Amino acid sequence: MVTRLHDDELEVDEKLVRRLLGTLSSAYDELPLRRLEASGSTNALFRLGDDLLVRVPRQPGGSGTIEKEQRWLPHVAPHLPVPVPEIVEVGEPGFGYPEKWSLVRYAEGEPPSLPSPDDAPRHDLARDLAAVVTGLRGVDVPDEAQTDPHLRWYRGEPLAAFDGDMRAWLEMSRSVEGLDLDVDAVTTAWDAGLALPAAHARSEPRWYHGDLLAENLLVRGGRLAAVLDFGGLSVGNPAVDLVVAWELLDPPARSTFRRAVGVEDDEWLVARGWALALGVMVFPYYWHTMPTRCAQRMFMVRQVLADAP
Repeated sequence: MVTRLHDDELEVDEKLVRRLLGTLSSAYDELPLRRLEASGSTNALFRLGDDLLVRVPRQPGGSGTIEKEQRWLPHVAPHLPVPVPEIVEVGEPGFGYPEKWSLVRYAEGEPPSLPSPDDAPRHDLARDLAAVVTGLRGVDVPDEAQTDPHLRWYRGEPLAAFDGDMRAWLEMSRSVEGLDLDVDAVTTAWDAGLALPAAHARSEPRWYHGDLLAENLLVRGGRLAAVLDFGGLSVGNPAVDLVVAWELLDPPARSTFRRAVGVEDDEWLVARGWALALGVMVFPYYWHTMPTRCAQRMFMVRQVLADAP
């Protein structure tokens, strides 16, 4: 049984995907197709044969992220140190399904686990992640990208612009049954972040992934193997990409990551605020439907609280 994640979720199943693939080529008819359990909240994912993956937006309006990847991944991908989604084809709406969808190369690797006190410090992974962040930040931002409304997202705005939403989610979290979250401690840490002038300031627009978290990464042998899902790719303040330091890195590796990116105190503290926000926002919405995501974000929030003065 497929779990519905959104009230406006589009109906997507193997039969529909087969029909959509048929509009591209009959060569796909003979390849085995199966839905992956590890689908994200934005796209339903279907493995096609050994080498391909079908990504189908779950909600109305999902064509925008598919088109964004098609337009801008070729611009940023050459500057990144690991593979990113290689788009084979983009399909059109059809058979009652209203959005565009994409066929990409399947990327090999495993989802990264959360760090454990028994693990060796993840210095190699820290340097790999830092190379992705600095690679994105170093890509030129052409005039077309600076004026493209699809490349503007709240996660590239000043942290303070998110304050109203954050406080609403904190209050909603108080009533989530079974949620072991110290809401008062999170509120205190959030307030400390908002006290920084950097939380209210705009920065020079740079590229950022926007969702650089465990569920969008693959690893092999402790090293980063791929970065997935660039639907959140945008231009703005890139501090939000630093949140991965609190989700996937132990404290020594976190320091390695920070040095490798070259982050000053103000940006680091703003990023810590973003880690709180991206953690808390999932609890009221996904607590009953995406337990793995919620566990990962709870770990991240607790890491931030442990790291905060």
